[in-house]
Amino acid sequence: MATPKAMPKPEETWHRARLIPTTGIGGPDEQEKRATSSLLAVMGAVPQFGRAILDHVGAPGGKIQTFTEIRFVDEDTRLSIPDGAVVVERGKSRWVCLLEVKTAGADLRTDQAERYLELARLNGFDAVLTISNQITASPIESPLTIDPKKTRKVALRHLSWWQVMTEARVEHKHRGISDPDQAWILGELIAYLDHEGAGAVGFEDMGERWVAVRDGAREATLKASDPGVQDIAGRWEQLVGYLSLGLTQDLGRQVEPVWPRKIDPLERRGLHVRSMVEQGKLAASIRVPDAAGPVDLEADLRGRRFRTSIVVAAPKDGRPSTRINWLLRQLADARDDVLIEVRYPNQKEPTSCSLKEARDKVERLLYSADPKREPMSFKVTMSKDLGMKRGRLAGSFVLESKQQTSDFYGSIVQGVRAWAPAAPKLPQPTTKASPVATPEPPPFTSGDRDFGEAVEPKG
Repeated sequence: MATPKAMPKPEETWHRARLIPTTGIGGPDEQEKRATSSLLAVMGAVPQFGRAILDHVGAPGGKIQTFTEIRFVDEDTRLSIPDGAVVVERGKSRWVCLLEVKTAGADLRTDQAERYLELARLNGFDAVLTISNQITASPIESPLTIDPKKTRKVALRHLSWWQVMTEARVEHKHRGISDPDQAWILGELIAYLDHEGAGAVGFEDMGERWVAVRDGAREATLKASDPGVQDIAGRWEQLVGYLSLGLTQDLGRQVEPVWPRKIDPLERRGLHVRSMVEQGKLAASIRVPDAAGPVDLEADLRGRRFRTSIVVAAPKDGRPSTRINWLLRQLADARDDVLIEVRYPNQKEPTSCSLKEARDKVERLLYSADPKREPMSFKVTMSKDLGMKRGRLAGSFVLESKQQTSDFYGSIVQGVRAWAPAAPKLPQPTTKASPVATPEPPPFTSGDRDFGEAVEPKG
């Protein structure tokens, strides 16, 4: 007799009540106010999370107080209403920061930011923090071009909503909130920000100029002066930041883009433009703590491929085939079509083959002219078709790049360890062998006397 099927409970189809609901958001202004108030309230209620956010802004430690929609009247009786403020007090010291917040596709405005910087200066405040969906390489870089005079006495800092979400998830999932009520409150903020109605998205897409710039790069007709080229260079950096923060959320460790040092953001984007025009490529690297090396990303617009790779130094001892097998053993979870390249001293081009071919016959990766030549380094590369669609749907450049980066890390990078020589060993103590009795006496070997010249014993 068949067991009767259990009827579903009515509440299984109901919407769970949330501390911060997404229902009833009437428009962009309401969305912005609700996101700002929710964030600031949780920063005050969950100090561990508030401290994690304020560390990016350069705030000192202390008691956190948060406020929304504060009002100022300047010398011209003009009313200014920053979205919020944070006050940190410790003893007699006091640190104050004004907030300007945007949600969804709204961009920050230079005039607003500069007005709040001036208000902060006049009132002796310390910083202005902007929050939007625009991702920057670091909090000290702003999406806006601000008059440097405005930031001489007041610091300007920027965080993306994706960075805020990352800090919330890392504190909640990986570091842990000891107080259960605070943990629940932070979980409610995460649930709110994760809802599309909150307007706190990660990275939407490469922009309306993406298709034209991508196709121009593929056909080698792209010029640095073409419309949208600078925008795509900036969006590429945002995508790399988005991928890095996504890995941070999954790993609970700070994953960061690796950009050239000692050049400003404008010069850095110029390098991306030149690479698109001359090579049809966009390239970047991200650093994962304790990984064997940086993860290199390459969008080949001409070849329509997206590549993720890592370079690992070869071991310094063992036969060449033994050193190669050292790597292959660590790629047990990698796909057969992963490309393995081995670089040798004084060799212009590396020796390469697929992982499947290397598993079948490791000799394919030896230096053909001299199989005993020692390898210097290995490069492991995963290559897939470039996502061609806009947005973040299946088949889009953003989603396919994110998925490949995650797969590459999970199947390759996390399983590879940098080689280290074995620790030196202490010498083994030597023990003197006991003499063994023999049937014959030892031969007479003295060369100083003859037979019969022995001295008589005394007494």
